Amino acid sequence: MKFFDEAKIEVIAGDGGNGAATFRREKYVPKGGPSGGDGGRGGSIWAVADRNLNTLIDYRYQRIFRAERGENGMSADCYGRGGEDLVLRMPVGTVISDLDSGETLADLDRDGLRALVAAGGKGGLGNIHFKSSTNRAPRQCTPGEPGERRQLRLELKVLADVGLLGLPNAGKSTLIRAVSAARPKVADYPFTTLHPNLGVVRVDESRSFVIADIPGLIEGAAEGAGLGHRFLRHLARTHLLLHIVDIAPFDPAADPLRDARVILEELRKYDPALYAKPRWLVANKIDLVPEAERAARLAALVAGYGPVERHFAVSAISGAGCRELVFAIMERIERERRGAGLAAEQREDNEKRD
Repeated sequence: MKFFDEAKIEVIAGDGGNGAATFRREKYVPKGGPSGGDGGRGGSIWAVADRNLNTLIDYRYQRIFRAERGENGMSADCYGRGGEDLVLRMPVGTVISDLDSGETLADLDRDGLRALVAAGGKGGLGNIHFKSSTNRAPRQCTPGEPGERRQLRLELKVLADVGLLGLPNAGKSTLIRAVSAARPKVADYPFTTLHPNLGVVRVDESRSFVIADIPGLIEGAAEGAGLGHRFLRHLARTHLLLHIVDIAPFDPAADPLRDARVILEELRKYDPALYAKPRWLVANKIDLVPEAERAARLAALVAGYGPVERHFAVSAISGAGCRELVFAIMERIERERRGAGLAAEQREDNEKRD
């Protein structure tokens, strides 16, 4: 199945049914009076997060979604039936915004979360509502209100604890294969990764985290080179970035430090908030560096890279250093989760006091 992480759709909620202006016409019921019922409410359109979906492909080929119209009111005090609501199921992590105003309408960041994206129109009033002591035969009724109509932009931002960042062929896909059960494509040419891949890294039976691999960036991505910045949105929800650098490039003229700085500059151009996220430097393919040169080459890379929270040297292909990296990530994530839990408890206590 193709991976689609953005789409534009139009949603049209159902119109409300019209109210009726009718009168009782029954044998032996003199002066029966008004009996027109209200119109039914139009169907609304809801978006629901579904963890069983991982792409927006359903919204690339069908662009218009309509909810059912409410029935008109009828005689004998009968109200019209309301229109059926329309439920649009979307992957967890989908952000829904109004295409015209740019307003964010919903962020479906957890399974089962529902959001109203287009409200159905209210049904019109029948003439039974207009009778009075001075108006015993009202002929007034009101039409149903139109349902909301919106142009929506859907953007999928995958949910992951850790995001991998680096040039094509830096070894990101090999690393995610080494530490998780994910099996992204690996080959000896650039851009083997064409869409984000998620892997669950299981440290033991009860401890795990999710890692995301996105297509590699190249210099000039801000101007659209390579795959551009298209997939960087998938790193927005991560808590930690791993910058993977090929410390033993095949091309003798390549410079790992210069390549690392290229990625940092593209990240800064795209989003300063993403650039400011906690970031670890991971020097990959350390097994291809002569043992006597490893310490000096790693030290030069770290010194020239600039401020970084932590750094590691690994070999994704052989697994060297990967275990230490995984345990360090797990420890950091657990520390962050504990801090978030304490903050939530404190907020609850404050709310109870208020």
